[in-house]
Amino acid sequence: MQEAGSTALVTGGASGLGAATARMLVARGARVVIADLNEQAGLQLAAELGAQAVFVRTDVTVEGQVRAAVDQAARYTGTLRILVTAAGIGTQERLLGKAGPHDLQRFTQALEVNLIGTFDVVRQTASVMVNNSPNHDGERGVIITTASVAAFEGQIGQVAYAASKAGIVGMTLPLARELARFGIRVVTIAPGIFDTPLLATIPEEAKTTLASQVPFPARLGHPSEYAALVEHIIQNPMLNGETIRLDGAIRMAPR
Repeated sequence: MQEAGSTALVTGGASGLGAATARMLVARGARVVIADLNEQAGLQLAAELGAQAVFVRTDVTVEGQVRAAVDQAARYTGTLRILVTAAGIGTQERLLGKAGPHDLQRFTQALEVNLIGTFDVVRQTASVMVNNSPNHDGERGVIITTASVAAFEGQIGQVAYAASKAGIVGMTLPLARELARFGIRVVTIAPGIFDTPLLATIPEEAKTTLASQVPFPARLGHPSEYAALVEHIIQNPMLNGETIRLDGAIRMAPR
C-alpha cells in the first residue's frame, strides 16, 4: 500500500501520536481527515498541513459522529485506504481506593473511548474499504489500531486502561482473519512511554524517572517514531494480524 494518492482517516489526529501520523501521511502524499474532539488543535493542524488535510470534530463514542468522519473521508479526493486509530484516554484508579471501590462510570468510560470507540471506527471504515478497487497485491486497505504495553503489563491503578487496551490487542487477529478475503490488513501498535499530551500533567521529575526505566533508548518515545512505524506497516503487505510493541524494551513494573 502506498500513501500517495490515498485518503487516510486518523482519529485522535489533532495531537500526539495522531498528529505526528497526520504530518507523516501528508508528507508522503496522502490526504488526511483529522478526527478529534479538540476543535482548536484540529483546525490549527489542518491549516498547517494545507489542502491535503481537513478536520472533522469527532467523539468516537458517538456513532453518528464516527459515521460523519468516515463519510467525509470517503468523499475526500482519493480513496479511503488507510485508517489509524489513535484516539484514547488514560485512567489511573485503584480497584480499592481510599474513597471506596473503583468508580464504575470511569471504568466504563475507558472501555467506551478506547475499546468500543476503536471498534466502531474500524467497523464503519472497513465497510467503505471493501468497495475499493484492489491494488496490484490485492490490497484494498490497511487498518492500524493503537493499544499500549499496559495491555500486557498493566500497573496497579491501570485496571480500566489495561483492560481497554488488551481488548484492542484481542481484536487484532480476528479482524485480520475476517478482513483478509477483502484484502484489508489489520495491525496494532502497542506503544510504551511516549511524550504525548497524556503525560502533559506529569511533573518533569516524574517524566525523567519514567524515561530512565526504558532500557534503550533511555528516554520517552517521540511521536514521530510511532508515525515511522505506521509508515512501514502501510508499505509492508506482509505485516498483518500482529501487535507490535514500540517500547525500547521496557517491561512495566507493578507500580
